[in-house]
Amino acid sequence: MTVMDTGNTLTIDTRAEELYSPAFWHTHFPKLSINTHLQSWDRDTGVLPSDTRRLLTERMLEEGYFQDRNETFARYAPLLAEAVFTCKTLDIPPAFIFLFDETWKCFYSLTPMLTHFLGKDYRVLPDFWTWHVDPAQGEAGWRPHRDKGRQALGPDNVPLSLTVWAPLTEAHPQNGCMYILPANRDPVYGTEREKDWKVELPLIRALPGVPGEYFCWNQAVLHWGSATTRFAKHPRLSMALEFQRGDMKAFNTPLIQPFTNLRFEDRLKLVGKQILQYKHMYPLAARFEQLAQRLVG
Repeated sequence: MTVMDTGNTLTIDTRAEELYSPAFWHTHFPKLSINTHLQSWDRDTGVLPSDTRRLLTERMLEEGYFQDRNETFARYAPLLAEAVFTCKTLDIPPAFIFLFDETWKCFYSLTPMLTHFLGKDYRVLPDFWTWHVDPAQGEAGWRPHRDKGRQALGPDNVPLSLTVWAPLTEAHPQNGCMYILPANRDPVYGTEREKDWKVELPLIRALPGVPGEYFCWNQAVLHWGSATTRFAKHPRLSMALEFQRGDMKAFNTPLIQPFTNLRFEDRLKLVGKQILQYKHMYPLAARFEQLAQRLVG
């Protein structure tokens, strides 16, 4: 299944034809759906309890992130983890799990939280990824970075955009869990010097998590995925999707209205876009650059 020579037009054409076929996805991912579940999605997702809203707001404004649990993530995490392993077997970037309804359902189930922070007209950014970080290969998560930086903060450091990151397998320091420098411990957070990191090592915080939990951070906090050890028992699988307010200029396009049941072809284009956006961060994505260009069209 590997694209052995990305300069070989015939090979790229053959692989693109394969990925454009719904039958390919139904055959290899029979437990997941495309353009089925979201048609009957219940959009009445409720509101957060007042005590929860208060706690999450305090954590976001003070530390720039919070950790919580969601039962939709818990329900679908095993299926999506299996899909990531299948992508690994097929030698395709695991971001292709965003073809499936179940992936989108997980994130849309967070609408009460997202509307609390970003407003009822929030939008989905075309920025997402999925990770298979393998300790046996000495792999690590992405290097320290800020997703959008201080431009993603409004007055009083209110978030204008958010990242939601969720483990599909247990994430811990041995297999590359996330680390963060809390906003209130970061002397250059939200300033013009935000790229001149000032990190006091004792202030770094590890973010271990289990399937069913998720982390939400504003896009100005400094964070990264850690290096693994070969003594870890399993890879770290995870996925992330970004969101922004709908009443402001788009950080990236095309913005997606929540609960949109994107066509299969549009989902393919979005995955291709991610491969091109993040090829500098993920070696497997870099190998698929020409194929991604074909998917984007």
